[in-house]
Amino acid sequence: MTEDSQRNFRSVYYEKVGFRGVEEKKSLEILLKDDRLDIELRTFSQRFPLPSMYRALVWKVLLGILPPHHESHTQVMTYRKEQYSDVLHALRVVRFVSDATPQVEVYLRMYQLESGKLPRSPSFPLPKAFEQYLNLEDSRLLSHLKTCSAVSKLPYDLWFKRCFAGCLPESSLQRVWDKVVSGSCKILVFVAVEILLTFKIKVMALNSAEKITKFLENIPQDSSDAIVSKAIDLWHKHCGTPVHSA
Repeated sequence: MTEDSQRNFRSVYYEKVGFRGVEEKKSLEILLKDDRLDIELRTFSQRFPLPSMYRALVWKVLLGILPPHHESHTQVMTYRKEQYSDVLHALRVVRFVSDATPQVEVYLRMYQLESGKLPRSPSFPLPKAFEQYLNLEDSRLLSHLKTCSAVSKLPYDLWFKRCFAGCLPESSLQRVWDKVVSGSCKILVFVAVEILLTFKIKVMALNSAEKITKFLENIPQDSSDAIVSKAIDLWHKHCGTPVHSA
């Protein structure tokens, strides 16, 4: 059995027998010891929660901030810091950001400028997918939102533009961003759907778009971990479970 085959077998085995935490950490540490950090990190991040001690490193590799080769990390990080300063300065010059701009907005604009996608009026296609999956999970709840004219007024910017920053506590947010960073932005849709499902009774009792939106912008924090876990289950249910590459 080749080294890659052993790695894939080990990861799948851990998941099937229900070993979590320690085994996942060991499996990730093996991946991080490779000379080249490759696509296996992306698949691992989609299948398992990332240990907090390795999260920053894995995110940087998956986002292309750091190259897959260990020996280049120190030099590349120096270049990246210079790049950050240059991009931020450019955004200030063209007045896309200022000292009053929320930090999450600054990061978004920096990404858009770097990727050549800096729009005047950004639009987000995820609300349509949100409506589609909410209808599949609870059509009565969606009908209530439509009756209250709330569908178009839901906090989509908070959900899909800020990726739930400011909505979920950090511990829950990290688990969502693990999936986003590894390439699965659709998880955001299922977190939004699960928020509605979790607070269905409360939402159904509200009879105006303003009240519904205000509540959803400030949901109780004590249910966040359960919401994220159920959202990941929904994601797997509708989109399938990512499979390790051979």
